Amino acid sequence: LYYLLCVLTGGILYVLGRWFPKRRIAFVAAPTPLDSADWLVVTNEWGNYHVEPIIRQPYAGTFESVFPGCSLPNGCVPFHFDRLTYFEHRHNRFLFNPIERRYQHVNSWKPNQWSKTPKQTRAGLTSRSFQERFDLFGANTIEILEKSLVQLLMDEILHPFYVFQIASMALWFSDDYYYYATCIFIISVVSIIATYRETRKNEQRMCEMARFECPLSVFRGEAWVEVSSHQLVPGDVFEVSDPSLHQVPCDAILLEGDCIVNESMLTGESIPVSKTPAVGQTLRDLDMTCLNPGPEVARHTLFCGTRLIRVRTTTPGMGGRQWQTYHQVESAPRATALVIRTGFNTSKGSLIRSILFPRPNKFKFYQDAFRFVGVMAIIACLGFLASIANFVRLGLHAGIIIKRALDLITIVVPPALPATMSIGMTFALNRLRKQRIYCTSPPRINVSGKVDILCFDKTGTLTEDGLDVLGVQFVDRNQGQLVDLCSSVGSLNRPSAGTQQTAMGLLHAMATCHSLKVVDGDVIGDPIDIKMFEFTSWTIEEGGSLCESRPPSSRQFGFQDGIVPTVVRPPNIQRFSLDDLLARPGTHFELGVIRSFEFLPSLRRMSVIVKAMQSPSMQVFVKGAPEVMLQICRPETIPADFHATLNQYTQHGYRVIACAGKTLERKMNWLRVQKVKRDQLETNLDFLGFIVFENKLKPTTAGVIKTLGEANIRQVMCTGDNVLTAVSVARECGIVGEHQPVYSARCLEGSFADGPGIKLVWEDIERPDHILDPYSLEPLRISSGLGPNTAAVNQIPHALALTGEAVRWILDNSPRETLEQVLIKCQVFARMSPDEKQEMVEKLQEIDYCVGFCGDGANDCGALKAADVGLSLSEAEASVAAPFTSQSTDITCVLDLIREGRCALTTSFSCFKYMALYSMIQFVTVSLLYRFGASLGDFQFLFIDLFIIIPIAIFMGNSPPYHKLHTQAPAASLISQPVLSSLFGHIILVFGFQYLPMALVQNQPYYVEPDRDSIDDDHILVNCYENTVLFLVSNFQYIFTAVVFSIGPPYRRSSIHNYPFIATTVLLLVFSSVVLLLPREGYFWTSLFELVTTPSLSNSFTWTVWGIAVANCVVSWIAERYVLQRLSTVLVSFAQRVIKRVFGKSTQKRPKRFEELLGKARH
Repeated sequence: LYYLLCVLTGGILYVLGRWFPKRRIAFVAAPTPLDSADWLVVTNEWGNYHVEPIIRQPYAGTFESVFPGCSLPNGCVPFHFDRLTYFEHRHNRFLFNPIERRYQHVNSWKPNQWSKTPKQTRAGLTSRSFQERFDLFGANTIEILEKSLVQLLMDEILHPFYVFQIASMALWFSDDYYYYATCIFIISVVSIIATYRETRKNEQRMCEMARFECPLSVFRGEAWVEVSSHQLVPGDVFEVSDPSLHQVPCDAILLEGDCIVNESMLTGESIPVSKTPAVGQTLRDLDMTCLNPGPEVARHTLFCGTRLIRVRTTTPGMGGRQWQTYHQVESAPRATALVIRTGFNTSKGSLIRSILFPRPNKFKFYQDAFRFVGVMAIIACLGFLASIANFVRLGLHAGIIIKRALDLITIVVPPALPATMSIGMTFALNRLRKQRIYCTSPPRINVSGKVDILCFDKTGTLTEDGLDVLGVQFVDRNQGQLVDLCSSVGSLNRPSAGTQQTAMGLLHAMATCHSLKVVDGDVIGDPIDIKMFEFTSWTIEEGGSLCESRPPSSRQFGFQDGIVPTVVRPPNIQRFSLDDLLARPGTHFELGVIRSFEFLPSLRRMSVIVKAMQSPSMQVFVKGAPEVMLQICRPETIPADFHATLNQYTQHGYRVIACAGKTLERKMNWLRVQKVKRDQLETNLDFLGFIVFENKLKPTTAGVIKTLGEANIRQVMCTGDNVLTAVSVARECGIVGEHQPVYSARCLEGSFADGPGIKLVWEDIERPDHILDPYSLEPLRISSGLGPNTAAVNQIPHALALTGEAVRWILDNSPRETLEQVLIKCQVFARMSPDEKQEMVEKLQEIDYCVGFCGDGANDCGALKAADVGLSLSEAEASVAAPFTSQSTDITCVLDLIREGRCALTTSFSCFKYMALYSMIQFVTVSLLYRFGASLGDFQFLFIDLFIIIPIAIFMGNSPPYHKLHTQAPAASLISQPVLSSLFGHIILVFGFQYLPMALVQNQPYYVEPDRDSIDDDHILVNCYENTVLFLVSNFQYIFTAVVFSIGPPYRRSSIHNYPFIATTVLLLVFSSVVLLLPREGYFWTSLFELVTTPSLSNSFTWTVWGIAVANCVVSWIAERYVLQRLSTVLVSFAQRVIKRVFGKSTQKRPKRFEELLGKARH
């Protein structure tokens, strides 16, 4: 029935069904149980409707193989499935669970074997298990189906904009406007082809980025077989050490061997990441519903799409020698991995989905634009009804009445209006590209013009990427204090009696406690680790794969056969053989790293187990945040000046890392070390000393922060560093004022982990006697004689500096009012984990901030995506981590982006207002002519739209941004007092300056009234005095309106510098003046525009009309700059007072939530 009605209505019902899917679904569908439905309606969080067909296919597995985590009802035995029922939505597969009678996402699939018997995972899959899982998950492909030409054309043509254009062109062709309709048709076709080519190009680019296939070895059916990566399924075990494998084809858990990978495609950070074999607990802790696992799981996970830098086969997995039985015919082991996700379920697939289906942009400007078009459509309908009544009065033919009335609708709602809104973004996009700032989401350019607050990461963003080691301080056990700062390694090599143990321990910790790797002779890893290791001047060597030529000296460490550690040696000690060692005992020394525990953000430390050559025992070295080390070191080893020294460094902006260590019992051999738990090692340590890093600001940081402050854009630091170091850097760069009090939250007893029962105290980090009220966060009291009085302190706005754990406690336990005060006053967020950074951004958005985030590392990915405007400082041309990527590591790109955003937003406003007023100018012209049964001619419409409006609208957007950031951001609402007052004011002026010359010409002695009898009933009258005068005057109005609406400072440079716009405007003004002032007898434009020539308009009258046009420009310019805004403000204020007096309520617009909070804080 639906399709029959679509045919009977000529496709109108089909088009309406595409525009209003909810209504179409209600018309064609009836609710039915899930298990018997033919298709489903999927509604996402943004209210979009999608119809997805239900697929049913045969299946030969058990219920448990499909839903391993689902428990069967009592008395129900495991049963076989005869078919799978599922649907796919946006490349996500959902399976129907007949027990729970609901659809479940396949990404939650996790077999019980992985948790119960993880060692058995190395056995791989049988042929039957592979087929079951292939049916369940499909091929391991991220295949983006390119739309056909017909589909793309249908999507484009059936858009409301083009449907309106098609209807308009049909009307124009039927009315013999052949030239105009043909030109618009050509422009539309060119636009559709350009859009099609761009869409196709983007699809091909996405397909190239997503598509990947390679041959690899899979352990299946108790044998190694060569298969395509497309045939991988969860549970497969494949070889990672294959020399031809350079990219990870799926998400996998590393079982054997170790890898170094580049995850820059996922994180935007090119620092190599080390991966180690998983343990049984890794598979138990694996949460399949979480694509971003915690660090405990991530360090064993190979993510799809990441590049393999180095793979070694020396590191055994949790199966140890038991797994060697799988290599019955191989002479050498393999590095292997367990497939856990395939296709679009992988991390790469998720990122591709986020690009294919981005979050809808709910920027107010775009929402208001469609509302404004709706208002204009209402005006068009009113004009439609009025014109019908007028034509009936004139006794015109019914056909021409309908055509002319419909034509009025195409005038009021110009077809080119939506396209002009993107002009400013297009020019801004090109300018940003020249500044090496790349954008993956062009609509965000306008959003960047409304940023209220900018959050910055510290290291690598505000400060230099690499930290230089200022020096080290180790403990003097005899004195119980730290020695003076040692700026070179030589001091560590010449310790005194009381410092020998701590000095050498600190040196050994610096040489071994890191995650550095050697690839092709180059040391790679975290820049801080590299600087620390370079300070020691030691050398590093990593063991190779199993081979007979492995260094004999490794036997001295007492390792298992085939286990070669990372070895570090002091300067001038070369690699040596066992014979050398026996010949010259005591002359060689090296340290072997037996086991390492990676740095975890949650613990804020890393540790290693080290064995010195020929030493009977092993040592543990730990490095991390100083406050963390206090908790795991023996109190008697902490020097008396620990806190004083730490505060001295952190308050001056230095980054401090503490080191500790201890010697293990001799009975701890290699096998026991591999089984020992981390928390058993990282306790009862001996404190060794501090490593002090110099964290220099980038040269332009302070200037950029100052500029943002002058523009009233709030700046916030969000870092993982120590709170005192962060505050010091914030003071240095200007985020916190030089003399501004900074308060931080501290637990009086216990820690933040103890929950809501703890008591918080807010104290000045420099003057602890200055505290805040725990609820209002305002200064409470000051001890007498220690500072100025309370009133004086209140005159200085104070700031807050909080750690991640303090923020978490406030989010969970404090009233909303306190949380909001924290969000508007906290300038420094320190010790923040990646998830806490993202949550902080979301909380700022909840109080109506338009949040920008600028960062450079993997820790910032979540925050960059969550922010309204995310800017990643990366060498990549485009990053999936953020909508904007700058190849420059200088944060001046933030200013460039905001300037371009404000310029683009202002340009969009100008172009929108211009197109709206252009339509109203033409609406007034045609409405005045309709009184006489006349209208504009075909070539008159063509000249106005093609040669005046389109060039001017394009070149209006070419103005570059103003060099200085204004203190206020441009308006983002089209439905606002300034915009509406401007448009309505200019409409009145347009009507007045069109009616005046028309009235003047009607009073001329040679005036002849329009003669409708001179043309047939199927055509409209064109050649008349009213038409000629209104056409010539309106031409000037179109041009002068562009000049009036072409906004310059404070958001764009003056139009004088927009040379294409100036040239176009001058050329059109000259041509329009020539057409008006020069005698028209014999000139081509006379017949082309069907202008009145006999009797000729007098020379004095044409100059009068020209003067009226110039006066229109002057009056419009003065009204726009000085009159309309002030007049509307007075009228609105008067109306508000009247409404409040009559109805007793205010109609003022509610300010943003953060503005309300700031206003209360000031009072």
